[in-house]
Amino acid sequence: MKFIKYFFEFLIVIIFFIFFKLLGIKKSSNVSCFLFKNIGPLIRNKNKVKKNIQIVFPEATEDRINSIQKNMWCNYGRTFAEYMHLKFFYDNKNENIKIININQLDWLKKVKKPILFFSGHFANFELLAMYLVKNNFNLHALYRPLNNFFLNPVMEYLRKKYICKNQIPKTIPGVSKYKYGARKLMKNIKERHNIALMVDQKVTQGLISNFFNRKALTISLPAQMALKYDYILQPITIKRVGNINFEIIINDEIKINDQDDELSITQKINHQLEKMILDNPDQWIWTHDRWRI
Repeated sequence: MKFIKYFFEFLIVIIFFIFFKLLGIKKSSNVSCFLFKNIGPLIRNKNKVKKNIQIVFPEATEDRINSIQKNMWCNYGRTFAEYMHLKFFYDNKNENIKIININQLDWLKKVKKPILFFSGHFANFELLAMYLVKNNFNLHALYRPLNNFFLNPVMEYLRKKYICKNQIPKTIPGVSKYKYGARKLMKNIKERHNIALMVDQKVTQGLISNFFNRKALTISLPAQMALKYDYILQPITIKRVGNINFEIIINDEIKINDQDDELSITQKINHQLEKMILDNPDQWIWTHDRWRI
């Protein structure tokens, strides 16, 4: 049954991809926004999204909650359509992207330490790694392969061609072909390569830390990289400021002191992610069960 389900999902996605390719970037972005706003709530758990929003915004009215949900699905749809137009962003000279705090990026180019660029799933998050690679950062991006084994090779192809050629798949329990992902990641870390990582999803192992005043299992890898391998922890995020226009924000790096340990550094990362979400709640993906332990 899973084989049939994945195959039909693959066919539907490919049909939409072809349609969006023919439609052009601006029209396809608008059409996909409309479709996702209307279809998304029907195929994903609305109650989970609402519960997550209420954790972050306990005083939010019903209208505010609905507005965040609609805007999230719209952004989700635009990002989906933009996979067929990654070449547009790759080929242009950043005319659709404005950089905030570019001095920090210039400083990072000069440092002799390896860098962990971390962020969350905001706006079109794929453009973050693309922009860094285009600006001569030798980057290795960690990603979670899709469960759909028909669709995953398509997404891997797009990511390697237009976003970052050095893709590292996360380990997926029970799928032996991806177990090498953890070993490949550690090899890159030990060789002090720059790494790009999303830190906002639910994980199955890590440290329990506070996230919006609730306990949440949080990835501890960034803290380990900072303490053991002297990585700079560099928060970076992206905001959609028009249909296909973006701002990439290069925040100040996270300061590490002699008293810091894995838990305190992990907490600092969560605080940074909290700021990102509060600054741009309409474009964060609220569908993850982030607080489940």
